[in-house]
Amino acid sequence: MSLPVTVGVDGSPESIAAAEWAAHESEIRGAPLLIVHADEWAGAASPGVGPDARCRRADELLAETAECVRRQHPALEIDTRQLAGPPATALAGAGAEADLLVLGSRGLSGLRGFLLGSVGMAAIIATPRPVVLVRVPERFTVPVRSAVAGSSRDVVVGVDIDQFFDPLLDFGFHEAAGRGARLVALYGWSIPPVVRDASALVAAEREMGPDIARRLAADLRPWRLKFPSVDLVERSCVGGPAQLLLQAAENAELVVVGRRVRGGALGAHVGSVAHAVIHHCAVPVAVIAHE
Repeated sequence: MSLPVTVGVDGSPESIAAAEWAAHESEIRGAPLLIVHADEWAGAASPGVGPDARCRRADELLAETAECVRRQHPALEIDTRQLAGPPATALAGAGAEADLLVLGSRGLSGLRGFLLGSVGMAAIIATPRPVVLVRVPERFTVPVRSAVAGSSRDVVVGVDIDQFFDPLLDFGFHEAAGRGARLVALYGWSIPPVVRDASALVAAEREMGPDIARRLAADLRPWRLKFPSVDLVERSCVGGPAQLLLQAAENAELVVVGRRVRGGALGAHVGSVAHAVIHHCAVPVAVIAHE
């Protein structure tokens, strides 16, 4: 049996959008959908509300969410589950047993972007499986566009030719293939800081750019052969990777970033590029753990 696509819900508009995205993803993958609720997802328990009442409320929330999803996806296999234990740990555990974990992320006012709470961030760090974060701005209320010719948007994957990024490409190519979308492999690089004036900057870019483009093309060549039906676009640009990914997201339906799994005293964490994209990208963001 296929591993499920698992989505955490708490009744918020963001979690409803996450559930809808997860349902569409389940259909693309031919996988069942598991809707879960972790107690105290949104914070501390309400004063005076006992465990029995919270359990009943969680059951109602799960049933309502499942029914909402079934109306749009009547053929989809859907199950629900209450999770025990601290929410971050419970969600990470559910994600580890899933093909994919989907969470919602709420918007902030003005240009501040989007907020992923401590529970969501801890769940990302603790699970080795891919995690997708879904927003709910109006223009993205339909999270995945139909995969008919000419209507699909890009799947953008942030890569680094100095690191191992095969897990990101594996995820991105499968997503692009399932949607009939174009895959954009984007690498942002910097000019050495000794370059001071504009003419030297242009010369350095002209000298370094072709070699970087060749290295990126060589890294991507096996993937072109593995996924010949996917339209692959290679982009190696001067600039900060996070800013370039956010710009590319304007024409994307999904952005894929990596987080390195580290041992030692610091433990696992989300790097600066992934952190910036998570908090400022308006389209769904997939975070992929890699060595």
